[in-house]
Amino acid sequence: MIRGVIFDLDGTLADTLESIAYCTNRALSDFGFAAIGTKRFKRFVGDGARMQVARALRAAGDAEGEERLSCPDSDGFWTAPVHLETVYDRYMRYFEKDCMYRVVPYAGILELLKELRERGILTAVCSNKPHPNTQKVLADLFPGYAFDAVQGQEEGLPRKPAPDGVWRILEKLSLKREETLYVGDSGVDMDTGTAAGLRTVGVLWGFREKEELLVHRADTLIAEPMQLLSLI
Repeated sequence: MIRGVIFDLDGTLADTLESIAYCTNRALSDFGFAAIGTKRFKRFVGDGARMQVARALRAAGDAEGEERLSCPDSDGFWTAPVHLETVYDRYMRYFEKDCMYRVVPYAGILELLKELRERGILTAVCSNKPHPNTQKVLADLFPGYAFDAVQGQEEGLPRKPAPDGVWRILEKLSLKREETLYVGDSGVDMDTGTAAGLRTVGVLWGFREKEELLVHRADTLIAEPMQLLSLI
């Protein structure tokens, strides 16, 4: 019996791509880099804000630094773009003010959340977006709807696909792994849910392609939000 659903945020509950592209491109422009098309950011997001900025800088032509990282990043690089620290700091300043720029919930999400609440299903969000921004986006997008738990990226908490954030939510809500679904739009999400021991649901309306979800062994795929109810 399913008692809880944990959602990813970006690309799952809400289309946040324009806000991410807008703030990143403003930061890039401040340091003389050309803007990047919004759609390209679908490949940049999913591994946290710092990695997103690093990918954008690489796409914009920033040269790699000589100092090697302690371990390769999730793209396999051992070095970081030269301007990563300054552009990342500028991005975070812009994003703090404009994280809701043209952000909208996906069609059917509001109806799904309402139905889950009526059925007594606990709902939570686990995101690699910084925790304060995660809280702000959810509060602005879903006024009057309180998720039972929200976990964004915080210092000291390994980011997805590490399962720590999911485990923290399970503990807070007294949920067992076998009675909880993890819902997301990317390979990172599928890996997160699998690592946490949850059944994974890949959504086809988000930022990544069906093929990526299959490669990362999504247990189930859904094309519309209300299809999730058939798994409850």
